[in-house]
Amino acid sequence: MICSVTELAQKLIAIPSISPKDLGCQDIIIKRLSRIGFKIKVININNTKNFWAFRGSGKTLTFAGHTDVVSPGDKKDWCTHPFKPVIRNGFLFGRGSSDMKGALAAMIIAAERFVNKFSNHKGRLSFLITSDEESSAVDGTIKVVEYLISKNDLIDYCIVGEPTSTSIVGDVIKNGRRGSITANLTIHGIQGHIAYPELADNPIHKGLPVISKILSIKLDNGNNFFSPTSINIANIHAGDGTNNIIPGSLFVQFNIRFSTEISEKEIQFRIISLLDENNINYSIKWFLSGKPFLTKKGLLIENVSQSIFYFNKKRPILSTSGGTSDGRFISLMGSEVVELGLVNTTIHKVNECVKISDLQLLSLMYEDIMKNLLV
Repeated sequence: MICSVTELAQKLIAIPSISPKDLGCQDIIIKRLSRIGFKIKVININNTKNFWAFRGSGKTLTFAGHTDVVSPGDKKDWCTHPFKPVIRNGFLFGRGSSDMKGALAAMIIAAERFVNKFSNHKGRLSFLITSDEESSAVDGTIKVVEYLISKNDLIDYCIVGEPTSTSIVGDVIKNGRRGSITANLTIHGIQGHIAYPELADNPIHKGLPVISKILSIKLDNGNNFFSPTSINIANIHAGDGTNNIIPGSLFVQFNIRFSTEISEKEIQFRIISLLDENNINYSIKWFLSGKPFLTKKGLLIENVSQSIFYFNKKRPILSTSGGTSDGRFISLMGSEVVELGLVNTTIHKVNECVKISDLQLLSLMYEDIMKNLLV
C-alpha cells in the first residue's frame, strides 16, 4: 500500500495530536508497517503511546520519531487551519508538517519502497515511535529504551527525524546534543512594609547581585564538538503586584545547556558554592532533562553523509546545536545516533509548512540510508 509521502503526511497532520496525545496517528503507521512484515510491540505508559517495530535480525538500524505536536496557538493567526493540511505554491501547511509528521511519512514510505525492493535484506530495520517528545518526555522514548535494555535488545544505528536542516534538506545533521539541567532557585527573605525596610529582608536586593554572579560563571570553554556551557534565566518572579510590600521570596529559574566538558554534578556544585559563599538563604531544586551525547565519525555518519552527498552533491555540516532530542535516550544504549530531518525554519510557529519537494527528497535519503546499511 504505497501512496505518496505527501498523502501520508496529510493524513497524519489532520490528526490534532497535541502532546502527549496520539489520537490514532500510530494506528495508521502500525497498520502500514504490519503489512510489510514488521513485528510490533506496543509500550503505552499513562497517556503516552509508544511502539517498537522491527523486521529481520542482526545489526539494527532504527528510525525514531514522535507523533505528538505542540499546540497551534490561536487558530485565527494561521493562514490555514493548523489541522486541515493544505497545499499552496508547492508547500504543505499544517501543525507538525516539519516537526515531525512530514519526516514520519518520509520514513514509512521509504521503508515500504525499501522492503518491496529488498525483502530479504540483511540486518534488522526498526522503528521507535512515541507521542511524548514535545511535552515532558518521561513516558515516551525513554520507556522504550528501558524496555529494550531490559531485554538486551540494543540499537546499533539510529536516525532521528528531527528537523535539522536549515536551507535545504540534509545541509545540517546533528551528531550530538548538549545536556540540559534546570535549577529552580528560591531566595528567602522576610516580608514587610516597604516603608519600613529595616524591619524586613528584601530577597530581591540580596538576590540580584548573586544572580549576576551566577550568570557570569564560566563553566567551560567547550570543545571541537560543543560550544561553551551557557546559563540563562527562563523565569523570575517576586511579589504579588502591589507596591507597598517587600516580598518574602524571590523565585528564579535557570536553564543550563552543557557540553561534554562538565557534568551536571559539577554544575550543581559550582552554583551551590557561589550561593553559600554569598550567605544566601535559599532552597533549590534541580531537574536534569538530558545529558550531552556525541556520535563521533564512524559507519553511521559516513553512510548518512554519503546518501546526502549523492542527492545534494555536498556533504552535510555536523552540528550539536539546538535543544534536546530523544536521541539523548537512545544514546544510552551505546548506539550511534544521527538526526536528519526537514528544514526547521517554521517549526513551532504559526503557519508551519514544508516544501513538497523536501518531503520527497528526505524520503529518498532515508531509503538510500537503509540500502547502504542493510543491503
